[in-house]
Formats: sequence, C-alpha cells, structure tokens
Amino acid sequence: MKLLILNLGSSSIKYQLLENKKFLIKGLIERIGMSGSRIKQIVLKKQILKKSILNKKIENHFLGIKKIKNLLCDEKVIPEEIYAIGHRIVHGGYFFSKPTIISDNVKKKIKKLFKIAPIHNYINYMGIKISEKIFKTSIQVAVFDTEFHSTIPKKSYLYAIPDEFYLKHYIRSYGFHGISHKFVSKTAIQYLKNKKVKLITMHLGNGSSVTAINYGKSVETSMGFSPNSGLIMGTRSGDIDSNIIFHALKKGFKIDELIEILNKKSGMLALSGYSDMRDIKKKYEKGDKKARLAYEMYAYRVKKYIGISISVMNGVDALIFTGGIGENDILMRKLICKDLDFFGIKLDKKKNNFINEKKNVIEIQKKKNKVKILVIKTNEEFQISEDILLILKKKN
Repeated sequence: MKLLILNLGSSSIKYQLLENKKFLIKGLIERIGMSGSRIKQIVLKKQILKKSILNKKIENHFLGIKKIKNLLCDEKVIPEEIYAIGHRIVHGGYFFSKPTIISDNVKKKIKKLFKIAPIHNYINYMGIKISEKIFKTSIQVAVFDTEFHSTIPKKSYLYAIPDEFYLKHYIRSYGFHGISHKFVSKTAIQYLKNKKVKLITMHLGNGSSVTAINYGKSVETSMGFSPNSGLIMGTRSGDIDSNIIFHALKKGFKIDELIEILNKKSGMLALSGYSDMRDIKKKYEKGDKKARLAYEMYAYRVKKYIGISISVMNGVDALIFTGGIGENDILMRKLICKDLDFFGIKLDKKKNNFINEKKNVIEIQKKKNKVKILVIKTNEEFQISEDILLILKKKN
C-alpha cells in the first residue's frame, strides 16, 4: 500500500511517499513565492539513495503540487498506485479531534475554520482540492495539528473572558504543530525508555511553538486560539497585548490590514527585514544590529515558555529541539540554553557545534547533566502515515 503525505506550510511543501512504513521518495519544496525557490528530493531505489536539487521558481502551492506529481511520475510512480493521500491540516477547531477521511462535509468544516487560521487552513484546503484532481482514485485523509493538544486541561485552554465566547463561538486555546510534537515526544520516550518522562518540545521553524508534555500527553503549549500566538515567528508576531489592536483600529487601521500585518508582515521580518532565519543569520554574522536584536528576542521568547512549561510540570527531564531552526541553527540553540543553569539545563558547546546527520536523536547537554538536551529530527509525514494506517484499518 503506497501512501503519499503532503505537508503544506506557509512557504513550503514537504512530501513523502511511503510503502509499509518505509519511505520510497521524500522531498521538500522551499521558499515558495520567494526568490531562491528550490526542490530537494531523495529517492530510495534498490537500497541506494539518489539525492537531487532542482532550482526552479515555484510561484505558489498549486504549481508545487503539480511538480511533485511530475517528479513521482519521473520515478515510475503513477497516481493510480497511491492508495491514500494524507494531508496535514493546521486547525481542526471544535470539529475534529482525530484523523478523518475527507468528504464534502469535512471540507465544508475545514473551510469554516479559515477565519481562525486564515493562512494555513486555506493552503491545506487547496492542497486537498488539487490532490483530488490529480490523484482521483486515492482516498484523501486529513490529520489535524490540533489533535495532539486535545489533552490540555480546561484551566489551560480557557481564556478569562465571558462564557459566551467559548460556549457560543468555541473560542479557546487549541494549540498547533501537534503532529511534530507528537512524533518527537514519542521518539524521545522510546529513546529515554521512560513513559513518565517530562518533556519540553520546541518546534522552531518559520512557525514556532513550545509544548509541555507529561506522561506522553500535551499539558500546555505556546500557541492558542490561532497559530499567531506564542513565540516570535518568521512573519507572525506571536504574543502581543490585545489593546494594541484596539489602539490601531482607533488610529485608522482596518481589520483586514491588521490581519495581514500580524500574520505576514511581523515577527522576524518586521525585526530584521528577513523572514528566513538563514538570511538573518548571515546578517548576524556580519554584525548587523537588527539581526542581532531579532535573534535575541526570538531566543528570549522561547526561554519564557521553557520557564512556563517547567512550572506547569514541576520539572523537566528533557529539552527537545526540532524543526528547521531547532535542528540546524547552532547559534539559536546556544542562545536559548544560555543562563538556564538553575533548571539543570547546561549545553555542551562542542556537542552543539557538531551534529551527526545520520542520527535521529542527538544529545548536546554536558556530561552527567541531569536534564537531557536532545536534537530530534521531526518527521511529521511519518506520523501522518501512522495515523492514516490506523484510520484505514478501522475503516476496513
């Protein structure tokens, strides 16, 4: 049974073709809609890995998915061979708390959530629509980022506002990046051989979040009602005082204009002029003051949520870095772990500087340190495939 997983981000598409839980082809289209777009693909054939990089301007996600289909065909994989397509959907809202086979009714509910997650759910929805046209015989399955956080207690997910906001309009904290947090926490529990371990998982990328995980369950997370809350991100503001919005409205800003600013023109882009951390790091290394401040603010906000997570769980056994920044940015890991000695978090600089790409789990804490500091490569696509197999098993 071949499964194709599509994971659409705001400026990227990760894809993976699996058979019997083993990957056959995986790839990444990055910097969609920006200069320097490229496709990186790995094909496993006869136990030999074939890697390729294609520099090609990808204007939008529609053209990205079409290109993926063509690349699969180049490897002799025809659409009819793919039994199911798995879609990462950012917001399940009050409709979905588990993976779901996509129907017209499911699509209607995903569309209703556009207003809560305007960027991502629209992109995810378009991914479904495009896939239905290209992979006509495949079962389409939705796996939701909010599902993993359904275990967060009421005292955490409710806001201190009148009841009607929750009871009538379902306004509460939902949490996101759940698929990634679920995968890396499961990996850490297996690696540490301890089901009762207290974990803080940090998914750091163009979108970023921190989650406190106790006994394998999410108990607190930095993102709330929408993916715009919590940490500073590539183009998203993260936490701000709500009165800033009211003040801006009185100054003549329009609602749609503020939505655009807070989601697409804020975060690292507003602080440094760049949304991609690799571009900001180049500026940082050249002594650019804006880039330095952006790095310091990003790290500071992550540290705040580490403190919150430790207090919620009354301790921590392991700190986990994942996502594009978490896995690859040596400097950011250093800044985040700085001055956390009180909590028993001590980074080994030499281990942090050297990352063995062949290992899925890497320890970078000092020797005999009580708290583990782990770098774990996330694999949302694999986690989605596991969820799909479970739902297909129930269906059959």
